[in-house]
Amino acid sequence: MSDRERRDEKPRRIEARRGFSVSYRGKTLLSLIDPAGQAERAVDAAPVMSRTLYFCPSPLYGYGISLLLGRIRGDSAVLCVEADESLMALSLAAPETPWTGNPSLALVRTADAAALCAFVRKTWGSRRFRRVTVLRLSGGWRLAPDVYDALAGALRQDIAVDWANAMTVVKLGRRFIRNAIRNLPRIPRSRPLGSLSFGSAPALVLGAGPSLDRVLDGLSAAFGDLSGIGGRPFRIICVDTALEALKERDITPDLAVALESQHWNLRDFVGLGSWEVPVAMDLSALPATSETLGAHPSFFVTPWSPLRLFDRLEEAGLLPEALPPLGSVGLTAAALARRLGSGPVVLGGLDFAFTDGAFHARATPGHRERLRRQSRLSGLINAGVAFRRGVIPAAAKNGAPVRTDPAMKGYRDLFEREFARESRFHDIAGPGLPLGIKTLSLDDALGLLKTPSAPALPPKDVETRADAARKETTLRGFIRRERDALRELRDILTGTLPPDNLEERLDDAGYLWAHFPECAGAEGRRPPAEDVSFLKRVRAEIDPFIGLWEQAL
Repeated sequence: MSDRERRDEKPRRIEARRGFSVSYRGKTLLSLIDPAGQAERAVDAAPVMSRTLYFCPSPLYGYGISLLLGRIRGDSAVLCVEADESLMALSLAAPETPWTGNPSLALVRTADAAALCAFVRKTWGSRRFRRVTVLRLSGGWRLAPDVYDALAGALRQDIAVDWANAMTVVKLGRRFIRNAIRNLPRIPRSRPLGSLSFGSAPALVLGAGPSLDRVLDGLSAAFGDLSGIGGRPFRIICVDTALEALKERDITPDLAVALESQHWNLRDFVGLGSWEVPVAMDLSALPATSETLGAHPSFFVTPWSPLRLFDRLEEAGLLPEALPPLGSVGLTAAALARRLGSGPVVLGGLDFAFTDGAFHARATPGHRERLRRQSRLSGLINAGVAFRRGVIPAAAKNGAPVRTDPAMKGYRDLFEREFARESRFHDIAGPGLPLGIKTLSLDDALGLLKTPSAPALPPKDVETRADAARKETTLRGFIRRERDALRELRDILTGTLPPDNLEERLDDAGYLWAHFPECAGAEGRRPPAEDVSFLKRVRAEIDPFIGLWEQAL
C-alpha cells in the first residue's frame, strides 16, 4: 500500500482556493480550485419545480445546499444521503453546514432503499412529492454510484406507488367503505382470524398464474388424496381465483383469500356453493363473497386510509385483525401465511407474468372464458392482452421469455420489498418472475412440504354464542352512534345546528371525504372547514351513508 493510499484510508481535507476539497480512497472528491462555486453552479442549473424531492448523494461539506434551499419552492425538499460512515462524520463535523433548523432539509446515512423510503415518508408524509431530481454537488457519489442510483430509483418507485395507491382510493375508496359498513353486521358471527393457527406446519401459498398447473399436478402425484383438510403435513392457502383449479383436481385448501371489492371475483365461486372451504376476506371486500362458500368467513382489514372510524372500531372491540395494504390477493395470501404459522412458506402460481397462450392456470375463470370464446376466428391466444400497450418482455425464473405489464411488475417489486427478508419463504421455479426470495425446484419444494412439524391447531371458534350476542349488542350501539353523528354533521352543514367542533366532526367522519382527489393518499390531510366547495361535497356524501348505517342495523 502506497503512502497516499495509507493516508486516504480516512477522509483528508485539502485546502482549495474557495473552501476545502476532500481526498478519500484514492479519489479527490471536490474540486481543488473552487468546490463551493462548482456546487453553486450545479444548483443554478437545476430545474425549479413544485413538489420535487431533490436527492443530493454524498453532500460532504454541504456546498450549494443553502443556495438550493433558497431556490426551491415551499412544497419541495432537499434530501442529502451519505452511504459512507466516515464521510457522514465529515459532513456532520464540517463548520457552517445547514443540516439543522430547516424542515425542508434532511441528512441521513443509509444504503438501505427500504429504510430511506420509510424515512422520507415519516419526515414529509406520503404524496408530498411528484418527482425526484438528482443533484450531484460533490464527487462523493463516485465511491458508490450503484448504491446511490438504486436509492434514487427506489425513491422514484415509492413515490409512484404512493400516487398509484392514491388513484386507487379516488376510484374505489367510496366502494371500500360502503362494503366495510355492509360487512360489519357479519363480524359478531364470523370466525376471528386469530382462531386459525398453522403452528409450525409448512404452508403452501397458491396463486392462479400459469405455473400453478405444474404445482398442483406435482402435489397430487406426491401426496395422493388431498380432498380433506386434515391428515396432511402442510397447509394450503390459495387466492380466490385459484379455487376452481383446486376443485377440478379434488384438492381442498385450508384457507381461501378474497380481497376484491367489486363484482368481478364472484365468478371465482361459481358452482362451489356446497364446498366447505374456510375463507378469509377483507372487510372492504364485496359482501356477496361472504355468502358464496356457505361458511362464516374470517375477516381482516387492510387500512386503505388512516380513518378514525378504524380507531373507534378497535376501541369497541369490533375491528378485525389488520394486515398491510398490499393491493394484491396473492401478496395478502403470503402475508396471511406469515401471520398464521411459524413454519416454512412455499409459494407457487404467483407468477406476475404470462405467455402468449397462458394467462392463468387451467380451470380458472379466465381460462374457462377463453375456452368458451374459442372459435374459428378466435383462438386461445388473446392477442389483445398479449400485445396491448404497456406489456413488456421479461425473463422468468427458469430463463424462459415471458410477458408482464407495469401493474404486475409493480406487485412483484412490492412482494420483494415486503418479503425478501423472510428467510422461511421459498418460491417454486417456473415461468414466473423472480420474487427476490430463494427459489426451489418442484421436487425440493414438495420435499420441504413433507418436513415433520408439531401438529397444527385445527380451525376452531374461540367465542361462545354469548360472546357473539354481546358483540352484536355492542355493534348495534356503535352503528347508532355513527348514524347519529352523521345526522348532526348534516344539520350543522345545513345550518340547523351551530357549527360547534366542525373541524373535529369532519375528521371523525373522514370516510366521507378520504376518496376526494385532494385527500386520497394524503394521510388524513384535507381542506379547511372554511372551504365551501369541500363542505358541499361532504354534504352530498352524508345521506347515502346514513342510509348505509340504517341498513346495517
